[in-house]
Amino acid sequence: MDPQTCRGSDACDNFDKFTRVWFDKCRSTGAPCERMPTLRGARKRNVRDDLTMDIGETRVSAFHRSDRSAAGQPEPPQTWLDRRFPGGRRAFWIVSGLILLGILIWAVQPSKSPRLGPRDLANQGPVPIGQASSTKGDLNVSLDALGAVTPLATVTVKPQVSGTLEKIDFQEGQMVGAGAVLAEVDPRPYQALLDQAKGALAKDEAQLANAKVDLSRYQMLWSQNAISQQTVATQQALVRTDAGTIETDKAAVEGAALNLSYCRITSPVAGRVGLRQVDVGNLVQVGVTTAIVVVTQLQPMSIEFTVPEDQIGEIVRRVGAGAKLPVEAFDRSQTTKLADGTLSTLDNEVDPTTGTVKMRALFDNKDNRLFPSQFVNIRLVVNTLRGQTIVPGAAIQHGTSGDYVYVVKPDHTVSQRNIKVGPTDGEKVDVLSGLAPNELVVVDGADRLRDGAKVVVPGSKGAAADSGAPAHHRHRRRNPDTGDDGGN
Repeated sequence: MDPQTCRGSDACDNFDKFTRVWFDKCRSTGAPCERMPTLRGARKRNVRDDLTMDIGETRVSAFHRSDRSAAGQPEPPQTWLDRRFPGGRRAFWIVSGLILLGILIWAVQPSKSPRLGPRDLANQGPVPIGQASSTKGDLNVSLDALGAVTPLATVTVKPQVSGTLEKIDFQEGQMVGAGAVLAEVDPRPYQALLDQAKGALAKDEAQLANAKVDLSRYQMLWSQNAISQQTVATQQALVRTDAGTIETDKAAVEGAALNLSYCRITSPVAGRVGLRQVDVGNLVQVGVTTAIVVVTQLQPMSIEFTVPEDQIGEIVRRVGAGAKLPVEAFDRSQTTKLADGTLSTLDNEVDPTTGTVKMRALFDNKDNRLFPSQFVNIRLVVNTLRGQTIVPGAAIQHGTSGDYVYVVKPDHTVSQRNIKVGPTDGEKVDVLSGLAPNELVVVDGADRLRDGAKVVVPGSKGAAADSGAPAHHRHRRRNPDTGDDGGN
């Protein structure tokens, strides 16, 4: 490169630095230095320019702004941090150390909010609570299940004879009894068939009577040897044939009478009729027509529900002992009781797909509150425990050592007492041990209590007197040097 043409440019400055570094490298390696090196190029990186040159068999790199190149030491290879993090590895570790130092200082710094000790909690005054008394009574052991209202009988009424529908004898939604006439088919064709059958019967009866008279004559002549025995036998066969014809005619009369009765369509069960499906004047036919109406039995009504197989043992034991297990039916939201009934029967096998057993309960349903196919919630009372200690479910607290309650003492303090709970019936819980009847327990505000804390029941007689104590304690300051209260 000509120094006259590149003077004052960055390329010349880089070339001068490159030349000095080249001579230093040349002398250190002992290679001949008579030939001037040529500038092959420069690559700009983050903070340095890489210039390469050849000295004999050795490839030398000169780094701009690098003390290692000036001293003749090789530059260490670049890492991922050198390429990605501004400032390289050194800056990364400096920033990381500062962050860790800040976290350590934050962790060891004491909290500005002072921790309250037992005496400080006491100075806060009585805690308002809600309380209830444990009682002694009976507790129902029950099972909850989902069920559907299923009528004992649902009949689809269809005609049994063909003909024109002449009359509808019911109102849609009407309650009808068993045997009530619902519709009528034109009876005239069937009345004619009945009369025809009766006429054939009368004719055959007359022929039979005549055959019997002839038989008696032939028997008298045969006794006088006037006719042959064959003639008598033939007449006897004729009498028996006419007798068989009479039986056939009687059956025809009965069939015609039955078809005539089918012209009056009746309800086989007592219940409520639904919507009419065929109008008057339509031709109804046996087997090819739609139903006239559907009759559903409503009283009594049954509900089918399922119970897990793990709970069948106690139910079977109670039913086998002859007990009538009460069943309560609730609406979908399980807030309104619909009816009371009893368990009727249970299925004879477990459904392998669900692991449950079907059961049926019967209800009088006198007020018709149970509607067919209605979804209901079922509560089956399996057993009744007598003379148990019962508390509200809100009083039961749960901890690492088990279940416990806060018992309110006469001095308006609470005591934490471990208990053992039994079955649950709604909001009532059976306490097997740890609590006696007629003891007061906390049912509201237990999350702010500790063992020995002072409490007050809002609205009680002692609430006004206790409410003054916190104000007195709030004016007593604690001496940080002696640890004593600063009150008089």
